[in-house]
Amino acid sequence: MSISGMNKNKAPLKTAVVYLLLCVLCVVVTNVYALFGHGIRSDSMDWMFLYPLFGGVVFIALGLVLGRLPRFAANLYHAGLAALTVGSLLRGILEIAGTSSAYTKYFTLAGGLLTLFGAIGIVFKRRRKNDAAVIGGR
Repeated sequence: MSISGMNKNKAPLKTAVVYLLLCVLCVVVTNVYALFGHGIRSDSMDWMFLYPLFGGVVFIALGLVLGRLPRFAANLYHAGLAALTVGSLLRGILEIAGTSSAYTKYFTLAGGLLTLFGAIGIVFKRRRKNDAAVIGGR
């Protein structure tokens, strides 16, 4: 969800609700999986809700400070958080199963890079022709 093109008053609230629901979903999935996994838990799965929580807080803060956010950069940022969260879930499932995989590190790497590039794109957004007129008119 990008803030661009939406009402500035409702966009941060809508984004906050979506990220809060994602945090709740992560906690529910973790607890249901532990219930059916005979109470065995994994730190990776227990803490996966932190990716949407902190990532959402950072995204909302950037949107409130910078105003309109470029859609492509916002989509990169969201995809990165999704990859980090799914990678944490997969790592937790594998830990509970008593095995590991070399591929889980790629989720972390890809998610971190996508989030980083999205954040950089948000902070260093290119000015459009219409933005130059607004800035010059101050």
